Amino acid sequence: MLAKVISSAVLGIDSYIVQVEVDVMTTNMPSFATVGLPEAAVKESKDRVSSAIKNSGFSFPIRRVVVNLAPADVRKSGTAFDLPIAIAVLCATGQLARNDFSDVVILGELSLDGAIRPVPGVLSMAVGAIKKKVKAMLVPQENASEAAMASGIEVYPVANLAQAVEFLETGSGIEPHKVNISEVFEQHRKTDIDFADVKGQEHAKRAMEIAAAGGHNIVMLGPPGSGKTMLAKRFPTILPDLTLGEALETTKIYSVGGHLQANQALVAIRPFRAPHHTISDIGLTGGTGQLIPGEVSLSHNGVLFLDELPEFNKSALESLRQPLENGWVTITRASGSVTYPANFMLAAALNPCPCGYFGDPNHNCTCSPGTIQKYVSKISGPLLDRIDIHIEVPAVKFKELSSDTYGEPSEAIRKRVNCARQIQLERFKEFDRVYCNAQMETKLIRAICKVDNDSLSLLKTAITRLGLSARAYDRILKVSRTIADLEGAKDITSAHISEAIGYRNLDRSYWQ
Repeated sequence: MLAKVISSAVLGIDSYIVQVEVDVMTTNMPSFATVGLPEAAVKESKDRVSSAIKNSGFSFPIRRVVVNLAPADVRKSGTAFDLPIAIAVLCATGQLARNDFSDVVILGELSLDGAIRPVPGVLSMAVGAIKKKVKAMLVPQENASEAAMASGIEVYPVANLAQAVEFLETGSGIEPHKVNISEVFEQHRKTDIDFADVKGQEHAKRAMEIAAAGGHNIVMLGPPGSGKTMLAKRFPTILPDLTLGEALETTKIYSVGGHLQANQALVAIRPFRAPHHTISDIGLTGGTGQLIPGEVSLSHNGVLFLDELPEFNKSALESLRQPLENGWVTITRASGSVTYPANFMLAAALNPCPCGYFGDPNHNCTCSPGTIQKYVSKISGPLLDRIDIHIEVPAVKFKELSSDTYGEPSEAIRKRVNCARQIQLERFKEFDRVYCNAQMETKLIRAICKVDNDSLSLLKTAITRLGLSARAYDRILKVSRTIADLEGAKDITSAHISEAIGYRNLDRSYWQ
């Protein structure tokens, strides 16, 4: 007998409907075959399904069982097909009276005792099901709140196979899971860190405020213990609040990658990712065997922090150039090709030399010029040019450390950032995919960032003396526009240009 159940799978951060077809045939040679380009985890479902069915009080057929996952030309991975396969087997053997499952998406991983475990990508699957006008979803209990964030579909949480069968037969025993999206959004927006915790470093705080206001990438250079990591961790707290749309998109990425915590329904604060410097280029961009998202996508709508920048593998750093420019990353492997969003802000930190004390008046540097040059040459010029703001973060003085006064709180800084971003949203409302100053291309820079003769003269002197590239020239103009926006100024002045030039003093000439 043939039975059909609908389930879902993800490709990138989007989902598609998968029809699970099970045919149980009488034969002298019992077997279980899964077709439709299943990967290892899908093929192994036969053992989980058979044990779960037996341990839930049902009987598994001693016949030939063929499972087809359609569309058959798309590779299937993961364990979410366990539950729909089990339901289809029970239906095909007459142990489940219901035979029409066209209005419900079923997914979940089965344990050997019939318990249903959570699976990744449920939010994307729920959104995809709504687009296909499916009315309901049967999901693991731990995934219920996540699925319910996609309003427009009834979500039924199930704990085990027996409960799922009873619900599908009688339609009773389980109430649709509801969440208050606004309440969940507010609940998950709390954070314990604040810029007020940072003592001193007013110059660095000012630079980070400018970076947040214009969406600019930033690199900090200073000796060990100067507070670079502390500043970077607090960077997301001064960025504009995450909108619900951004939160849902970010949650999709985390869900697909399996990074949502237990019973976490939403990523409501801007992500902060700080991978170790031993990470590979695949770890950064994504694309293991299952094409899961990497760190650049997990940082989408947030901050990617690279501490000890020169210690990263050079090929890994170079892999950042495409997502930094485009806001997305395409991963192509033998198993397929997917595109993930990767619109993040890069915050990087490095010591001026291997020992960390080059240029520090309080410590002697033990590094030779050749060692220093080799150290900093790991960062290519093209990558450094893509970072708008370069700042020095010197060691904090004892007087500032021992002070009882606290710095300005993140909330106050974020208000100014929000005002500047609002100005930019109004400025770029007629341009596609441009929401902040950092996203301006050359043509738009020339139109928006007009400067007077005094500012041009100042720029010419700076470019000549510092030996900056054409891209650095554009970066200075964009940063100066952001500084003007923070002041509410209509035009860019020489004062704005002068401050912006000060944020490029860590170019190659710094080590010469």
